[in-house]
Amino acid sequence: MKSGYKYAITLSVVLLALVGAFLLYERYSLHPWTRDGQVRANIVGIAPRIAGPIIEIPIKDNQPVKKGDLLFAIDPATFQAAADVAAAKLQQAQANALQAQQSLDRQSELYKTNVVGQQEYQNAQDQFYSANANVAAAKAQLANAQLNLNYTRVYAPVDGYLTNVNTSPGTYVNAGEQLLALVDASSFWIAAYFKETQISQIQPGAKARITLMGHAGRSFQGIVESTGWAIFLQDGASVELIPQVAQTIDWVRLPQRFPVRIQVTGKPPVPLRIGQTVSVSIEGR
Repeated sequence: MKSGYKYAITLSVVLLALVGAFLLYERYSLHPWTRDGQVRANIVGIAPRIAGPIIEIPIKDNQPVKKGDLLFAIDPATFQAAADVAAAKLQQAQANALQAQQSLDRQSELYKTNVVGQQEYQNAQDQFYSANANVAAAKAQLANAQLNLNYTRVYAPVDGYLTNVNTSPGTYVNAGEQLLALVDASSFWIAAYFKETQISQIQPGAKARITLMGHAGRSFQGIVESTGWAIFLQDGASVELIPQVAQTIDWVRLPQRFPVRIQVTGKPPVPLRIGQTVSVSIEGR
């Protein structure tokens, strides 16, 4: 009896272990999860379109800003002078065009009465068209000068958060040189890295449960948007724009991990920050 009882207990334990292993395998296969995830967002590099010294920078490091807020201003004196010169040249061109119009009108009347020849009339026409072309060029130069003057004030293109602001008035900036980094507040998403053996179980539109490190009991929802098609290869043809995913153990052949892009749908328990560590569980559609 005792021997049979021991066999029954052993068999029960083995069955429970098999059932547990099967359930874990099923969950692993149908509901992949990973602790290798990070919060990501788009970074807008703020660069001036013209060069000059900064005279005003009303923002502070880590400050939230709204679209249209002034980020910094460049000394406009040189560009204001250029706009004034362009405006004066436009007035001069318009005066010359008026004179050419009057001359053409006179030549036209004289040509009709055969007082002047065709050549004099055509010369007046040419001067009139040339004067109008000069007016158009002067208008374009004035518009360009006014654009450069407007570019002396740089505004936030999107709602977001400034980070790593270390610029002060007096700093000379060059055109196209990125000066500030603005985190786009509307672009936060999750990059979750799953093994290549799990990718087939992850489809766009699947629901995901996201948990931030340090907030285990306060998860929120997301939806799978897409799965990455490439990762950086140390010994192959790769480019720097492809994500680099390091394997954790060098002497064991491990499956590669590919990034899965997940759009946040639920309200996070805390404000999201680029680089936060997250765990992601795929729950299906």
